[in-house]
Order: sequence, then structure tokens, then C-alpha cells
Amino acid sequence: MNTMLRKSILGIAGLTVAGGLAAGPLNHSDGTPAPRESAVAVQSRLDTATLIPHGVQGAQSRIDLTDEQTANAKAIIAATKKAGMNERAAVVSIATALQESKLENLGHLGDRNDHDSQGLFQQRPSSGWGTVEQITDPEYSTTAFLKALKQVDGWQDMPLTVAAQTVQVSAYPDHYAQWEQQAADIVAAHWNS
Repeated sequence: MNTMLRKSILGIAGLTVAGGLAAGPLNHSDGTPAPRESAVAVQSRLDTATLIPHGVQGAQSRIDLTDEQTANAKAIIAATKKAGMNERAAVVSIATALQESKLENLGHLGDRNDHDSQGLFQQRPSSGWGTVEQITDPEYSTTAFLKALKQVDGWQDMPLTVAAQTVQVSAYPDHYAQWEQQAADIVAAHWNS
């Protein structure tokens, strides 16, 4: 076979293989076509501009989450959706809970307690947040936090730490900022799940 004909045949074979690879795998073990991501799924992905519109402020902290902490984060997301609030509200809520309790639903800590603070947001019954039973319920405590957040004029346009501090009135107002990236990552991972 002459060289020119051989190169043409190999070229056509290469294009056929490349075309097949571009179109997807030739077969699957169960005979079904490869799943493709829908246009809705692609459009519903959360981006950094939505979750962290002001960029993160300062050094960021991160902890590995237990199953319980992940469940509490998911409960915050579910309560945020139920309240009709957006992904940014969930980021603010989760960052606040990461700072206040590391997403652990804390009961009374005895001598280590800050007054009567309890739950994910370290809310205080004596400050009108609800009963101990209520503020240690993730849905209730999140809803109470979000209700207060809604009353903060322009919270959507504030840096996270300012919005959280306006609700929480913490002795350490800048500490919320360190959890913004992890909170955004959690919301991105679980908002659509």
C-alpha cells in the first residue's frame, strides 16, 4: 500500500475514533446511554458571586464536619428555603452558626456557658429568642435568626460579618468573617440536593 493511501486511511480511522470519543463512550455495561447534565442543572449551579458577593474578608478558617454538623447545615439550608430566602442568607446563617457553635446544637454548657446561650446560634431565652426547646431546634433557631436578619436594612449588600453582627450583637464582631468560604462551600454543595 502506498504511503499516501495508508496515511489517508489512518487519518479517517483517527477521525472516526476521535468523533466517537467526542460523542461519548461507545457502550455502557448496562446498555444505557451516558447520563448528560441538563441545562437546568447547569444553570442552577451556585457561583461565587452569588454566595460571596463581597469576597472573603481576612484569613479563613475551616473545620472538618461530622455527620451531625452536616445535618445541622442542611437543616439551616432547608429552613432558609422554607423562609423564602436566598442562598446568600444561607451563607450568612451557616457562617454565623460555624462561629457560634461550630454547627453543633449546644445545650447548656454550665460554667463555660455565655449566660444562657444555647443551640446552633447561641441564642438566649432571656433575650427573647425563644424557649430552650425552641432555640435548640435547628429549624426554629434558623427561622428566628433569619427573621432578625430580614429586619436589618440592606443586609444583602453588607459584608457577611456586619450582617451577622447586627443580628447577633457579639463581643467579637469580626469573627464571623473567617467562616464565609466554608459556609459558601457548604451551601454550594447542599443547596440543590
